[in-house]
Amino acid sequence: MEEERLKSILASLLFAAGEPVSLARLAAVFDDLPRATVHKALAAMAAEYSAENRGIVIDEVAGGYQMRTPKDHASYVRKLLATRPPRLSRPLMETVAIIAYRQPITRPEIEQLRGVDTGGVLETLLERRLVKIAGRKDAPGRPMVYETTDEFLELFGLKNLEGLPDLSEFREIERAVEQATTGPVEGIETHPEDVVVVDPTLSDEVGSSSAGEEPAEPGPHRDPSSSDDDDETSR
Repeated sequence: MEEERLKSILASLLFAAGEPVSLARLAAVFDDLPRATVHKALAAMAAEYSAENRGIVIDEVAGGYQMRTPKDHASYVRKLLATRPPRLSRPLMETVAIIAYRQPITRPEIEQLRGVDTGGVLETLLERRLVKIAGRKDAPGRPMVYETTDEFLELFGLKNLEGLPDLSEFREIERAVEQATTGPVEGIETHPEDVVVVDPTLSDEVGSSSAGEEPAEPGPHRDPSSSDDDDETSR
């Protein structure tokens, strides 16, 4: 198959999918082409779209490839759609950051780090498909553990969890989420004053729930990046 024909078909597949599609799924469409050929064509397309300053880019996110609008076009896209992106509040951002850096993690562990009840926040993150239940911890009471999802990676434009930024870069990522209305996935608006950078180096001495143990009681808000002796240890 000619390379330009292959690129044209791949563009149609990505457009029709509307979500990140893995290389394996894309390659499976072609009976007589090796995966390496498809990968090479995708890389060439991504470079061409970027160099030509097109209104569509091809990004590798959440373990797949997706057509997305450039970040600097986000304000125009919002005006056209006349919608306000759902807001990722401070509690949501705190909790999803803790889960991202410390996963798999249980609800009692999250609550010990945040100092407040997280039941409602976890339900919201589950509804938005940013986190998922990933089984149970081998500990007394066998509490459920939570992990981030592909939708989380897609929202933050990450190829995989290895792409999680250093703590010093995380605030810039949080602010950039406001501009992340890219492609068919609706962005999430954040405000710097509503965002807390969660230190992934918080104490590993987090207790697991035991049989019959009650969830942490709601308490006053505490910044997870504070320097309390109980919470701050080296990774």
